Amino acid sequence: MSPELEPEQWLICPVCKEPNPAGTRHCRYCLAASVRRAKPISSEQLAEYTRQRQLRSKRLRMLKIVTISVVVPLLLFLAVFLGFYSLSDVIFPPPADLHSDCLPGQWTMFRHDLARSGNTGASSTQPHGTLKWVFPTDGPIHSSPTVVGDTIYFGSRDGRLYAVDTETGVQRWEFKTGSWIESSPAVVDGIVYFGSNDSKLYALDAGTGGKLWEFDTLYPIKSSPAVADGLVCFGGWDRYVHALDAVTGAEVWSFRTGHHVSSSPAIAGGILYVGSNGGNFYALQADNGRFRYRFKTYWAAESSPAVNDGIAYLNSHGYLYALDGSARSWPGEYDLRSWWIQFYAFRLAPSPPPVSGFLWGKKLGRESTSSPVIVDGGVYTTADSRLCFIDFEKDKIVGWSFWTGGTIRSSPALGNGVIYVGSDDGRLYAVDATRGKKIWDFPTQGRITSSPCLADGVIYICSHDGSLYAIE
Repeated sequence: MSPELEPEQWLICPVCKEPNPAGTRHCRYCLAASVRRAKPISSEQLAEYTRQRQLRSKRLRMLKIVTISVVVPLLLFLAVFLGFYSLSDVIFPPPADLHSDCLPGQWTMFRHDLARSGNTGASSTQPHGTLKWVFPTDGPIHSSPTVVGDTIYFGSRDGRLYAVDTETGVQRWEFKTGSWIESSPAVVDGIVYFGSNDSKLYALDAGTGGKLWEFDTLYPIKSSPAVADGLVCFGGWDRYVHALDAVTGAEVWSFRTGHHVSSSPAIAGGILYVGSNGGNFYALQADNGRFRYRFKTYWAAESSPAVNDGIAYLNSHGYLYALDGSARSWPGEYDLRSWWIQFYAFRLAPSPPPVSGFLWGKKLGRESTSSPVIVDGGVYTTADSRLCFIDFEKDKIVGWSFWTGGTIRSSPALGNGVIYVGSDDGRLYAVDATRGKKIWDFPTQGRITSSPCLADGVIYICSHDGSLYAIE
């Protein structure tokens, strides 16, 4: 029996690219494919076709090897890098030296300093509740005053920012904006920074009131700026936190939140802390705006946080929260947590862990929009019409409470062992910080939502009666 002869012509399957003897109707390899219309090639052409095909297959194998050897490790490296970048401070930690100095006897920005401490420490003189002078404006005042040198700066709902002599109460200059001024000014390196409800943040010469630059957000600015190492940081009703170059006003970075931002940012250890009216509290890297942490308060977080020893304290809807300033949020943490809670409710999962960064929370009342004062061993804060001291050493019990005749929206200030706070009843109160007993009070003709400022033994407070009071 003679051996089977090799065909002289071949048909290449258009689908699987395998050769079939001439005359084949359907590819013997992929069966269904028709090869009737394929152009016949000779055995010599088939040999060259096979050789080229083997070369292409070899190159493809080499490409796969290179991809696995180089690209996969690179992707793993990028994943590890991004993980460390997003969830730790191993790579590009926040600049811990980001700061601006507040000299003794001065009150350079809202709540005294970048950490929003509201604490001047000890001084040689103490106010006794005696009126030194009063300065009237043409509108209610919510803005809190700032003292630098012998000048006090504050804004009014008459749309003007005022500079007044601290000794005489005589106006030095005024600057007119297009709407209310509720933002409290910050004065650093001879420049006054403040926001207005006309949507602009202004930079003025502190000595003359001349405008240096303005930045328009298109929406009201109620937040008070924090100024640190050449950056001016503030929140806006455009739902952004902005950081501007302090000299030129050019935007350095911005971070979009989910809602209006009335809270005034605090900066400590290179981290910026701020709340939003949508019920979220954020921690961002101050020099570049990189997201670090989000905590849901579920109610508007309008008060400014106070930071002490790496812990941020925040008031929201009657709760005082203590949050770890170094915490980092996990990707999708709150989305995953909602599912976890549902599985836990059906006993399909263990109890969910605490939210990242949450240390403790304490219910104090129904409403709290002021900022706390932190001291060794406790915190002074407000809720509804009550000023109180929370004792850390006794497991966060309320050590004492002092009640005013109206809701407290003013943030307390501490100096020489005395707490000063304004109330909707129109009075400024001086309360012994140790015992919670009233030392004196001073009446104005309108409610007080502005926060007191203490400098060189004089307490300055603004009222909705349209006046700034100096009390010694």
